[in-house]
Amino acid sequence: MQEKTSSLPHAILVFFTMILMISIGFFKMKMSLHVILYFTLIWVALNARMLGYTFGQIRRMMSENIARSLAAIYVFLLIGMVIAAFMKSGTVVALIYYGLDWINAQWFLPVGLILCALMSLATGTSWGTVGTLGVVFIGIGTVLDVPLPLVAGMVVSGATFGDKLSPVSDTTNLAAMSTDTDLYAHIKSMLYTTIPTFIIVFILFAYLGYKDSHTNSFAEIESIRQVLAAHYRLNPLITFTPLIVLFILSIKRFAPEVTMTSSILVAVIIAVIYQDNSLTEVTNALWKNNIGDTGVEMIDKLLGRGGLYTMAWTLLLSIMAIAMGGILHGAGFLTVLLTGIIKSIKRTGSLVATTITTAVIGNLSMGETYIVIILNSQLYKKAYKDKGIKSSVLSRSVEEGSTLTTALIPWSTTSVFYVATLGVATLDYAPYALLNYINPLLAIAFAYLGIAIFKEKNTS
Repeated sequence: MQEKTSSLPHAILVFFTMILMISIGFFKMKMSLHVILYFTLIWVALNARMLGYTFGQIRRMMSENIARSLAAIYVFLLIGMVIAAFMKSGTVVALIYYGLDWINAQWFLPVGLILCALMSLATGTSWGTVGTLGVVFIGIGTVLDVPLPLVAGMVVSGATFGDKLSPVSDTTNLAAMSTDTDLYAHIKSMLYTTIPTFIIVFILFAYLGYKDSHTNSFAEIESIRQVLAAHYRLNPLITFTPLIVLFILSIKRFAPEVTMTSSILVAVIIAVIYQDNSLTEVTNALWKNNIGDTGVEMIDKLLGRGGLYTMAWTLLLSIMAIAMGGILHGAGFLTVLLTGIIKSIKRTGSLVATTITTAVIGNLSMGETYIVIILNSQLYKKAYKDKGIKSSVLSRSVEEGSTLTTALIPWSTTSVFYVATLGVATLDYAPYALLNYINPLLAIAFAYLGIAIFKEKNTS
């Protein structure tokens, strides 16, 4: 049977049914997301088979997409060990201990937003920021009695800001490269929408921090600090070393695997020699960390985070979503749908809005950002060129629709990683991930108003 191209109505049917299955299964029937994606994958595969693709070809589509995502999968596994190692070495505990001394509940959210933004801007990784500072802020927020969904939303907003604008970020470079845009022209274009958004988000978090600043008493906080100091040695020159190693190697652009492995080894050495843990205890924690024994329940739960085992749920869900995305892309459903949408665009504002919207659709269907950036960049190049709009507007729009929104989709690789790391469900933190949805909305509004729509010089 000769494979054929999907029609637009067929592609719409596939996507509509897919979203319906996920929505009903997840929200109404409360099914496991893994099982929902399994049946959704079967639906997509059967439709690919109807187009004439053999099951061997369909399996290859899934495998090739998973292969393209192996770098992210490696990071999944290593981040789990980084968190466990940082717990055992006292790095996270020390950051919480000293953080409680100078951050109060009222300024916790805006200060946390800036620190997460600066770290991800310097390192180029939102995942690394969430896996380190994010865990620390969850700990501090727990002690300060700040709602954890609010804390997680702040962490995600700050981490995404830096990841989006950093010249050493993978998605920033990929968006520029895929649209044939100079990297710094791409970053400059994003500043027009991202900086106003960040100011708005900072003000909102400052207001929320002031509004919800019902914190534990000074005596309670000091009591928790004393408990931490009694169970860990907290010399910052030693305990901060693994984080400093992670930070420096990230800035130096070492491979993520090298960076994280180095920080894990340093943390293990400190955990054994300085914190008096046995090597067996520390290495076992890298697989599955055990809850702490401080006697303070909320601290003990926090200290039990991390390890390869905790990433299993995340990893399995990601593989399911990536495999499904491979079929949607390989069988042409996504390309047909996006091409059909592009043909109906007339105005510049609509072009930008559609670029962002279709990137969101790509995230919904693919579960992985990289291929969404590449595909949307390829599909929209001609449309922007025909309207005389600079490619930096396209690269900005693609990244605002993909990099920013992936954290809001429960089955995306980014979202499931954040959930596993922060311990807060996607739908709980999503309303507070303010930057992640205000930025795309502001970009669309600017496009219709003609703000930051850069034209080629020979175009009126």
